[in-house]
Amino acid sequence: MTSHDLRPAIGQGVLHLFFKANPAVDSAAAIAAVKAARGREDQVVTVAMLGHKADIAVMGVGPNLWSLRELQTDLVASGLELVDSYVSLTELSEYSKGIPEEMQNMRLYPQLPPEGKTAWCFYPMSKKREAEHNWFTVEYEERKSLMYEHGTSGRKFAGRIVQLITGSTGLDDYEWGVTLFGVHPDDLKEVVYTMRFDAASAIYAEFGPFYTGMVAELDEVLS
Repeated sequence: MTSHDLRPAIGQGVLHLFFKANPAVDSAAAIAAVKAARGREDQVVTVAMLGHKADIAVMGVGPNLWSLRELQTDLVASGLELVDSYVSLTELSEYSKGIPEEMQNMRLYPQLPPEGKTAWCFYPMSKKREAEHNWFTVEYEERKSLMYEHGTSGRKFAGRIVQLITGSTGLDDYEWGVTLFGVHPDDLKEVVYTMRFDAASAIYAEFGPFYTGMVAELDEVLS
């Protein structure tokens, strides 16, 4: 267990790791790394990836960033090749002031993975800073209204989708990371398509690469 400790004042650290696998991977060591992280204070979600970008995704969520770093170190030491990553923090947005404490805790301290939702995707996103469409020059009340519209679209997928939006401004290349857990893979497709018609997305959003896969325990993913 790491003797170092660095924690956000509010919320938790979130580390998305994307790996390529090869025959030399020590599966027992990789599984032990996940077990050790869970034995600390971390939640670990493992995903079998689809497509060429990665074979395995590991999503670590926990209060101590050094512990997440230890998870990364141990997985690399097992022989997994780290090909991409994303760093963010759970957060309450400026538009969520006044929401019930239970909802605040769900955003800051989520319980993952949600039961029965094994379709998974992750993508980073930012808001535009273009001359004609600059999100950061829009008045707060208008931004708040646009985000409420966006949230209303998302709530139509209650029961089908669990969404975790984490903040990465100053921490990684984009401003937010979006992780989706769905009942079916087409739930992921439909929610993203539907919400892209909201002005907050259609006019102001910029998206990074999408990663898609299936949530499963690491021993199953490695096999």
